Amino acid sequence: MIFSSTIFLLVFLPVFLTVYYLTPRSSKNVVALLGSYLFYSWGEPVFALVLLSSSFIDYLLSLYLVRHGDHEHFKRKCVVAVSVAINIGILLYAKYSNFFMEQLHVTQGWLGHDPLSWEHIALPIGISFFTFQKLSYMIDVYRGHVRPARNFVSYALYVALFPQLIAGPIIRYHDVADQLVERVHSSRKFSEGLYRFSIGLGKKVLIADAMGQLADTIFGYWLHHLPMHYAWIGIFAYSLQIYFDFSGYSDMAIGLGKMMGFDFLENFNRPYTSRNFTEFWHRWHISLSNWMREYVYIPLGGNRVTPIRQYCNIWIVFLLAGLWHGASWNFIVWGIYHGCFLTLDKIFTPWKWTMIPNWVLQVVTFFFVTLGWVFFRMETLDLSLLYFACLFDFSSWGQVYEFPVNAERDLGYFLSEIIDSRTMFIMGLATIITLVPDDNRWLLKGRIWLRDSPWAPYYKGVAATVVLGLAVIDIATLGYHPFIYFQF
Repeated sequence: MIFSSTIFLLVFLPVFLTVYYLTPRSSKNVVALLGSYLFYSWGEPVFALVLLSSSFIDYLLSLYLVRHGDHEHFKRKCVVAVSVAINIGILLYAKYSNFFMEQLHVTQGWLGHDPLSWEHIALPIGISFFTFQKLSYMIDVYRGHVRPARNFVSYALYVALFPQLIAGPIIRYHDVADQLVERVHSSRKFSEGLYRFSIGLGKKVLIADAMGQLADTIFGYWLHHLPMHYAWIGIFAYSLQIYFDFSGYSDMAIGLGKMMGFDFLENFNRPYTSRNFTEFWHRWHISLSNWMREYVYIPLGGNRVTPIRQYCNIWIVFLLAGLWHGASWNFIVWGIYHGCFLTLDKIFTPWKWTMIPNWVLQVVTFFFVTLGWVFFRMETLDLSLLYFACLFDFSSWGQVYEFPVNAERDLGYFLSEIIDSRTMFIMGLATIITLVPDDNRWLLKGRIWLRDSPWAPYYKGVAATVVLGLAVIDIATLGYHPFIYFQF
């Protein structure tokens, strides 16, 4: 079950919210937990039991940490190590076993041996996200930053809360610990959540899916014959798709959380207006950046070490970030790619680039971020390099796409069907939304008006209704597409 499906929008969500608000305050966590496990079990009935049992073990271990004070430091470290081993072990087995076996088969082929028999393991949805949440809980309890959840229901709800269970944002326990005990339910908060959910659904269905259709058409054809301008259209469309797809999901998660009384931290802040890669990662997938900084980068020494050691720490963090996204050499290279640019940011920080206008820095950053998405989109390194060749094949500029003789249709025919006035309008609107700088005076005036105008809630209500209606019509007529980050 996903947010952009008719069964969720027309059946699950209305029924769940009705039961949730009819339930006494003291039992709302139980209802939320049961609803979350029903939501997850819809597509993962077996792994839901694994999630529940591993959560119960973590909760018991956290109680053990509190019962043993700092004078039993070694025992407490062992308890945390057991929890980390269980969670990382499940993640490695479910997400990386297939990758390791593929590499083993390649090695055996080089050595002239027959490959071992192996049954492909299906990836449990959302495992990367809730694994990081469980780890942050145990680490925070060990550090003494938070007390353990006051009962298992509260902890299990933190792990499995369905708005953010599948694709984040990654919620750290200390950010919602108090809300699991007491939170505000009000009509104003509910309406704000509904508005945020509707905008997120519109981002996904009306923009991301349209850009995804265009990107899939271009990426799905013979790359040996792909002209340069088509290649750039494809990667630009994918850059818009992945942003609106993922930020749309985050908006829906934050909106659903508000409807249930929770306040989640923001996960995106117009990242394509960044002036460098460091700023980009302060704006893109903020919850992952914060998690990596708090639980990996700072423990490694962070900025408190020599410059060389600091650069190594950055590389380690983004190598892990690449691996977190998936078991593929492409994701590893993508992580190294971002690590390189972040290291360059640190090296050239003293110069500050004060002589270069902000808009130039934003264009350059967006250009290199877009190039990095090639590794993210393609399935193998060979295909990634082939696509890079298409992007910089100036000899093909202006050529008409030519297919082999036995091809039934050419790309020009498909593009004439897909790049219509509606697609061009959506691409133009998406470009404006993502690339207009934060200090644009019209954008600033709009924000002030939304903040101060007494009519803003009514306009928001109308906008949410229109966007929600258009999105539901699109889903009903065209079907729905999975979110990109479901694969992680």
